[in-house]
Amino acid sequence: MAQESEDGQEKTEEPTPKRREDSRKKGQVPRSRELTTMLVLLVAAGAMLALGGYMGNQLTGLLEWSFSLDRSHIYDPGIVIQRLHEAIGRGLLAVAPFIATMLVAALLAPVALGGWSFSFHPMAPKPEKLSPIKGFGRMFGTRALVELGKALGKVLVIGGTAVGLFVLFWDSFYAMSRAPLETAMAEGIRLFYIFFFLLALSMLVVVAIDIPYQIWDHTQKIRMTRQEVKEEFKQTEGKPEVKQRQREQQREMANRRMMEEVPNADVVITNPAHYAVALQYDQSRMRAPKVVAKGTDLLAARIRQVAEENDILIFQAPPLARALYHSAELEQEIPAALYYAVAQVLAYVYQFQAAQQRGWTPPQKPDPDVPEGYDAGAERPQDGQEGDNRS
Repeated sequence: MAQESEDGQEKTEEPTPKRREDSRKKGQVPRSRELTTMLVLLVAAGAMLALGGYMGNQLTGLLEWSFSLDRSHIYDPGIVIQRLHEAIGRGLLAVAPFIATMLVAALLAPVALGGWSFSFHPMAPKPEKLSPIKGFGRMFGTRALVELGKALGKVLVIGGTAVGLFVLFWDSFYAMSRAPLETAMAEGIRLFYIFFFLLALSMLVVVAIDIPYQIWDHTQKIRMTRQEVKEEFKQTEGKPEVKQRQREQQREMANRRMMEEVPNADVVITNPAHYAVALQYDQSRMRAPKVVAKGTDLLAARIRQVAEENDILIFQAPPLARALYHSAELEQEIPAALYYAVAQVLAYVYQFQAAQQRGWTPPQKPDPDVPEGYDAGAERPQDGQEGDNRS
């Protein structure tokens, strides 16, 4: 059965990435105490195996030193406190590597599942925690039953492992009782390491069950109602009217930037009224002419106006204007199929400019040949549509 929110709605929807991120910021991440315990115990077993010899030698030396007193020290009342301080210092130095290793393990083991998350939110006072009814609900709820099951499972697994180890190493225990003291102690320490490591490793059975449960339980807690999903979508994507306004502003900015490029064009090819495409070509740095501005209707009129104000030649070629508008992208080179037609126009532009400068007779205006299919079906957009003018 799906959980219910505070307003009574069922939480039937999977948590969104934003919901997961928000829960992480609040410190709500899956955690497994069984995994933490197992990792800490395994690290302890490894640390004792690696540092046991060092600590044993240091503590043995400390014990011998503690019982070795000069005759003069026996009659000195202050020597007891002095040697006690020194003994504590040497003892701490002996176990410091082991304590440091366990401290690091205790800090890193909890983040093995769920990662690092630091938040003061869980420490905030919550009135519902003071409610006796909810307290009884937590005591006898599903989570309490799961925790009880895990506790029983740990007892069975660890207890069964311990019994099995005693049975397996019974002969070694019997041999220790008949061996010399030093040999028996060495064997006892070796068996202690083996038992400690295997008992810690036996918790892997409980951890293998607990980790999937903790992940599932965390997901169930942060599931969402349909209304919460809708509200989050509105917050992240924005309301329709706001998005529409943003698109209009972006379009205005793009058109403004495009208008700033029109004075750098070499020619503006028009429909003449409904389409306008401004082209620029620099042989030294361009492989082919590129479109620096294009538009229809009102935007086309603005392009023509800016072109006239900056003495940019306006060339009327309806088929070519429509073909360029529909097949060439803004700030991109024109299609290869239109190279010849545009080359005719640019040649005319250069000849026309040279004729004006030298007072020659203007050249004859060409009729650019647009390849079949580039102008077919290129109908004029409806009034008010300016096409795709994104930069």
